[in-house]
Amino acid sequence: MLTGIELADADLSARVGEGLARVEQLLERELVSDFDFVTEAAGHLMRAGGKRFRPLFTLVAAGIGPRPQSEDVVVASAVVELIHLATLYHDDVMDEADLRRGAKSANARWDNSIAILTGDFLFAHASRLVAGLGPEAVRIIADTFAELVTGQTRETVGPRPADDPIRHHLTVLDEKTAALIDTCARYAGIFSGAADHEIAALRRYGRAVGMAFQISDDIIDIASTDSGKTPGTDLREGVRTLPVLYTLADPAADPRLRELVSGPISAEHEVSEAVELLRCSGGLATARDTLSGYAAAAEAELELLPESPSRDALASLAGFVVARTR
Repeated sequence: MLTGIELADADLSARVGEGLARVEQLLERELVSDFDFVTEAAGHLMRAGGKRFRPLFTLVAAGIGPRPQSEDVVVASAVVELIHLATLYHDDVMDEADLRRGAKSANARWDNSIAILTGDFLFAHASRLVAGLGPEAVRIIADTFAELVTGQTRETVGPRPADDPIRHHLTVLDEKTAALIDTCARYAGIFSGAADHEIAALRRYGRAVGMAFQISDDIIDIASTDSGKTPGTDLREGVRTLPVLYTLADPAADPRLRELVSGPISAEHEVSEAVELLRCSGGLATARDTLSGYAAAAEAELELLPESPSRDALASLAGFVVARTR
């Protein structure tokens, strides 16, 4: 199982493996610049690792159409990965992050200006690649980029006094993460020759499973003991994840817990206390219900698609996003 997608069918696994190798070759080609320093900076995060989830998802979803091995599917898979990589460079500047994928972030290794410019370089190369896929593909990626930027801006500005913080948080997740998964699904359907109603179902599936993945990350920060992530990381940084937002919205929640999660927590013993209280809280239970709702919505969209190894693989992902939080 790669990043939650189970490739049980041998033919599907072979096709996806070959597709990923072609995507990797294309990415390597696109990272090259006449200026060696730009090549080094652009390849920094790509070579630091990463699961290549978005190209993997695109290649798997392309199995819904009759032409999953189309070269356009491979190019589209590389485009979404370049967009994703570019956003990481910009995110690290905004978050003042020191590490990314276990290596120094670009802004820490060089400086913020280099990180921003490198992200712009990757966006430019994604634009050049997508231009070869036609004007509709260009419009789709432009709309997606607008959503990504809107989501980041919405998160940076924060909820306004009249906004519901929970709705605001879910909208940020939809725009910052689910929008690009939607585009992966859309490209997969279009360039594999899927029918319009199949593309629509794939897109709705992508949105729902993208939301589920981000919500599961919120839950893992509190509930997981073996994810490799230090519990309470978001609490230390004062990031209000979904379990915290549900807790703050619940007047019947434990007063001590509400006090602890109302802002950043610096003392380690208070982080541990907050984690323990959150693990048995109504806020975490409600977040789990929300996660299950999105996962169920994703699974329902798959029922509208013809039976195939690709549909089975996508179903395994919908189940994985819930299982990973246990």
